[in-house]
Amino acid sequence: MPPAVRDRFADAPFLRACRGEAAAHKPVWFMRQAGRALPEYRALREKAGMFEMIRTPELAVEATLQPVRRYGVDAAILFSDIVVPVEAIGIRIELKPGVGPVIDQPFRTAADVERLRPIEPEADIPYVIETVRALVGELDVPLIGFAGAPFTVASYLVEGGPSRDHARTKALMHEDPATWHALVDALADMALATLRAQVEAGASAIQLFDSWAGALNPDDYRQHVLPASSRIFAGLADLGVPRIHFGVATGELLPLLAEAGADVVGVDWRVPLRAARSRVPAGVALQGNLDPAICLADWPVVEAEARKVLASNGEHPGHVFNLGHGVLPDTDPDTLARLVELVHSSP
Repeated sequence: MPPAVRDRFADAPFLRACRGEAAAHKPVWFMRQAGRALPEYRALREKAGMFEMIRTPELAVEATLQPVRRYGVDAAILFSDIVVPVEAIGIRIELKPGVGPVIDQPFRTAADVERLRPIEPEADIPYVIETVRALVGELDVPLIGFAGAPFTVASYLVEGGPSRDHARTKALMHEDPATWHALVDALADMALATLRAQVEAGASAIQLFDSWAGALNPDDYRQHVLPASSRIFAGLADLGVPRIHFGVATGELLPLLAEAGADVVGVDWRVPLRAARSRVPAGVALQGNLDPAICLADWPVVEAEARKVLASNGEHPGHVFNLGHGVLPDTDPDTLARLVELVHSSP
């Protein structure tokens, strides 16, 4: 990260909490804070599709800034998608509204893995780097860069799209471990190169999304996933930025998410923060974990449940308030704005 950016945001509440330090107020941001819940975002999407927006820095910048303006959150997260690096090297992917990434030719064999090549960020995703640089010049809060973790991206490639049971992915993992490890190793290299480029362009923190790792039991995660994800975190250590690790339904995997090298572990709504804290080392911060569905309720319900999350954390400084997963499209933006105010005013 450029030294000027590092110095500018060094005492930002979000970064202090990631380091386990006391801050001026409790920091908060929301996964999928840039998205369909915002009418201004829907107006942008009428002009361009998802990939087109990502490839157009001025649109990606605007989408990233919208929730910061609207909600007053303590961090922005880059507007992009976890499949962007794979698509950029020539794998045909369609982002279907309401569905997610759909792969034209799913990966099932060793020959399929050979379709992947190392990514060169400056050549393959220059628009992402340009977006990061532009955002750093405009933001008054830290920017979070991100990438998809090897397991989650691999699951899309193997299944051909979103999956409820990840059956083909697990079958490949066990039936052909050599092909599986070649696949996740290649994806780890891509994620690492992408994240390093984002940090070097000015991102102040990174989040590795292993959204679907909760489909695995701890033994399978340790054997078939942990080594590749650990390589990513180790490869970022010299950059000195907080590294966040997140997955859904990962209560049984929280110790392993930390072991992979995370400074901050994201917790979904299924595990109280006090319980999550007992499962990770003392020096690891937590992020989360209000159930996104609660935000569809009337404000008194949202307020009461948010206060439960805050109480579960206690007074531990290593806590970034967030949802347990992404903002749902039907969420009222005013509810999220009030939630930010509530968190900021909490002890």
